[in-house]
Amino acid sequence: MTPNTFEALPLAAPIQQALADRGYTTPSPIQAQAIPLLLAGRDLLGCAQTGTGKTAAFSLPILNALCRKPAKLRPRSARVLVLTPTRELAGQVGKSLETYGAHLKIRHALVYGGVGQNPQVRAMQHGVEVLVACPGRLLDLVEQRHVDLSQVEFFVLDEVDRMLDMGFQRDVQRIVDLLPKRRQSLFFSATMAGPIVKLAHEILNNPATVSIEPEVTTADKVEQEVCFVAKDHKKPLLLQRLSRQGPGQLTIVFSRTKHGANKLAKQISQAGFEAEAIHGNRSQAQRERTLDKFRAGKLPVLVATDVAARGVDVKAVTLVINFDLPNEPEAYVHRIGRTGRAGATGHAVSFCCPDELEYLRDIEKLIRKELAVDNSHDWHPEGMKRMPAHAVAKKAKKGGGQGRSNGSRSGGRRRRRSRRPAGTSRP
Repeated sequence: MTPNTFEALPLAAPIQQALADRGYTTPSPIQAQAIPLLLAGRDLLGCAQTGTGKTAAFSLPILNALCRKPAKLRPRSARVLVLTPTRELAGQVGKSLETYGAHLKIRHALVYGGVGQNPQVRAMQHGVEVLVACPGRLLDLVEQRHVDLSQVEFFVLDEVDRMLDMGFQRDVQRIVDLLPKRRQSLFFSATMAGPIVKLAHEILNNPATVSIEPEVTTADKVEQEVCFVAKDHKKPLLLQRLSRQGPGQLTIVFSRTKHGANKLAKQISQAGFEAEAIHGNRSQAQRERTLDKFRAGKLPVLVATDVAARGVDVKAVTLVINFDLPNEPEAYVHRIGRTGRAGATGHAVSFCCPDELEYLRDIEKLIRKELAVDNSHDWHPEGMKRMPAHAVAKKAKKGGGQGRSNGSRSGGRRRRRSRRPAGTSRP
């Protein structure tokens, strides 16, 4: 029987107290299904999107196991390894551990690149219960013998689809080879494409499977619209939209490239709206400072690329602007999910120039609806309209639409059409 309250779960009293402190009473679907399986010691294959509560789904039973079966820590070792694709996600997992383990004496460490390694080395010196890490820096510290993975009892691989998209498959396999054969393993991904399923079979032992389908493809409390506009008119339209934001309202502007994000942030600031960019080329310290300012409401506009914004969870965001339409439709869903969070309403507007009509068609096919068109702005081009389905098919057959920039990490790489089924990606 699936529990409908946290109190019905056999979690240790200090964990129940931490949940009560936060007012958490009802588990999300993935928490209700996964936690009993993990408490029973099963390996888990979870298909779940960001925002479904999967961090608590694995954190709570792991903390419970650590609480009920304490063990002496060995130098440089960890009892739990959580592997994440990005620094931001690692930080979020770390904060969740602090929240749910507030009444436990559980030590955890974060290991990721972009910052000096010495504090991380010191944190691991006497061992920790939980190590949250990104693959590259973790392997560096293992090779330098600052981290020992031979004592890992619980292994969590989070956002596997993103991990593979970012080119970490070989690193992940090297890390898995360093782990004890006898362990409990948890595997979470938003999709289950062929390479992901293959990796899951290599890592997991007779796993239970939990699949949580999103209730809606895109955020149900986000008002969505598209503005058709010539490329040269995007900037004035952006500034017009920003001028409509009230005091204290936060905006995220999405750019397809790192260079574009920097340029936009500079132009927005020059126009009198304070803005900063966040992307993979900025140091971890810079990214954290920018995010802290944004969360505190001291920075009204954040300009971001897709990879950098994956872990941005700021509940006060009222507007998302897609200055550049993403060339992978799933990214659209993740982008607009940055607003309309925690029960609030939000607004997402996308700028679409003639070169991006095919991207718009892909997005609308994924979310299964047409975006409302705002033709009331000063730069609406008469005669511009959506690309019909037969035109998209004809263009694809001829190889059209190739060679455009594919985001902040790939530069001139050819555009890759997503094969994920509709509804498999969610903020």
